[in-house]
Amino acid sequence: LFLLALLLGFASLLWLQLSCSGEGPAAGGQHRGAPRQPCPPPAPLQAPEEDPAWGPHRLALLVPFRERFEELLAFVPYMHRFLSKKRIRHRIFILNQVDHFRFNRASLINVGFLESGNDTDYIAMHDVDLLPLNEHLDYSFPEAGPFHVASPELHPLYHYKTYVGGILLLTKQHYELCNGMSNRFWGWGREDDEFYRRIKGAGLQVRRPSGITTGYETFQHLHDPAWRKRDQKRIAAQKQEQFKVDREGGLNNVRYRIESRTDLSVAGAPCTVLNILLDCDTNETPWCTFG
Repeated sequence: LFLLALLLGFASLLWLQLSCSGEGPAAGGQHRGAPRQPCPPPAPLQAPEEDPAWGPHRLALLVPFRERFEELLAFVPYMHRFLSKKRIRHRIFILNQVDHFRFNRASLINVGFLESGNDTDYIAMHDVDLLPLNEHLDYSFPEAGPFHVASPELHPLYHYKTYVGGILLLTKQHYELCNGMSNRFWGWGREDDEFYRRIKGAGLQVRRPSGITTGYETFQHLHDPAWRKRDQKRIAAQKQEQFKVDREGGLNNVRYRIESRTDLSVAGAPCTVLNILLDCDTNETPWCTFG
């Protein structure tokens, strides 16, 4: 019995190592269930304010969020460690939508931009289910224009030329020049395609990584569609509206209320959770509700 217990304990430790190192069965393969999580990182690094090696800029990592707690627990410590190793000063903002409307990624990013404070001078629009695996990926200040980290040549799912979703870096000045993102996109998808048109309309050029040789293995995608369904419904006029450019709205007319702001630590990694109540004019966008 003693030898059997030792054998079982060794097998459990071996399975944990294989599953978090990427050698176990991946989500989406034959094993169906919760998405595989990365290994817990070591103790996060801290940015000494007086150290010039960290540079003068500070990134606001804006993470639109609703109910994906298992992904959040993996994301926050991983990204804090990843950015700290690259000596990038940063603050992680979890933009938690707590109203009863459909999910609105673009409006949450607008809110995160407005609430991120004057101590940050550029933003990353960052999906919670996308983790960078290649340490050569650049998250530094995108002075020359919007920098699409999760480019079509590297993203595991989306490969069309005008794709700017997943992870996109912009200076705050450039985001304001675009008037942020459209608030008309309730439900999943299309808001980043509309934002690409805003970028081009503002006279900005999207830049993308070069010299990255890891291809579609550059990121770990935590989302498993069998585990968590996306809200892809297109209701009434939304089917036609989803392809239009919103020339009126954006940062200038996002309507919201901050229910609470909480600073917390996830496995030693600091982040700020904003519980956000979005507002919707059902005369303008009746598809914001599930009815």
